[in-house]
Amino acid sequence: MAKMHFIMIGGFLGAGKTTTIARLARTFQEQGLNVGIVTNDQASDLVDTHNLRSQGFEVGEVAGACFCCNFNELTETASRLEGAHQPDVILAEPVGSCTDLIATVVRPLRHFHQDQFSVAPYGVILKPSHGLRILRNEAKAGFSPQAAYIFKKQLEEADFVILNRIDELSVDVADELSSLIKGEFPEIPVLRTSALTGQGFEALVKFLQQEGKFGLRSMEVDYDVYAEGEAELGWLNSSLVVSSAQEFSLDELLQGILGRLRDSLVQHQAETAHLKAIGMAEGTHAVANLISSETEVELSLPSECQTKSAEVVVNARVAIDPQRLEEVVATAIAAACDFYNAVPQFRKTQSFRPGRPVPTHRFAEVVD
Repeated sequence: MAKMHFIMIGGFLGAGKTTTIARLARTFQEQGLNVGIVTNDQASDLVDTHNLRSQGFEVGEVAGACFCCNFNELTETASRLEGAHQPDVILAEPVGSCTDLIATVVRPLRHFHQDQFSVAPYGVILKPSHGLRILRNEAKAGFSPQAAYIFKKQLEEADFVILNRIDELSVDVADELSSLIKGEFPEIPVLRTSALTGQGFEALVKFLQQEGKFGLRSMEVDYDVYAEGEAELGWLNSSLVVSSAQEFSLDELLQGILGRLRDSLVQHQAETAHLKAIGMAEGTHAVANLISSETEVELSLPSECQTKSAEVVVNARVAIDPQRLEEVVATAIAAACDFYNAVPQFRKTQSFRPGRPVPTHRFAEVVD
């Protein structure tokens, strides 16, 4: 049996991993290849999983820990996709606050599962909104030095860096970001892409289809600093049903929820890493995102749906106490629903700080 081509795309929270993976999946499908996707989070009820499945992709989910700390679940999920759908390509999206993935995922895959997978070069997406401030070493980069440490370590271990959202960036800003990356990591290639428009994707696919020696860069990681950086963020996943006697706009509801959340979090001086929401109704779905405290809410997938009832999932990753985050989210949802004379019925809410990373395997050096 032919090996599955394992492609993992990393990057910080809000970098654009899911949009990139969805476009890659469609590109490979257009080449006649079967594609499976594995999403990952510290908890269940992922907007990304709902989003990708709603687009018709075969998706497995590894929840409860990052790939590195739940390596066996990653390989078992890929095997289940293999048994059910025979994918030629597995696209994997790790948790956006994780690093050290070459040592804890790529090398173990090559060592223990070399007959099952051929592993692609590991690409990390640079998030421009926080990346510019962190790489400039600005005093107010949005996050603590510990979280910025994770951001830089993600870039350091990459086989190549993907500078995403170039459709939104001026040439001067894109050039500055490329220069900053090259200044710190001169040996790492930088590709410029737009997951939204597809610009640069031909070069990205070509890079991912390379065979050869990748994942060779050894990297020291201070797991105490790493753990502190992850613990800075409050995580929340919440699912609910919104209903009303009158029709409301699904797109506007999601934008209203995230807009109110943004304003409230700014008042709390809590930096947003990523807010995302999906609404599902009438056989369609809408997705809204907010990737920093200084950007606007983006309706990344409009539905143009008018409905009286919708299932909604909200994921929030914010530098704030998880209990306070839960209160802020509940208040924002209630206010947005009240605007449409709608009633939210919460099904499940999880809020917490990520625990200390404890990898299943860690190969600090290249292994055969």
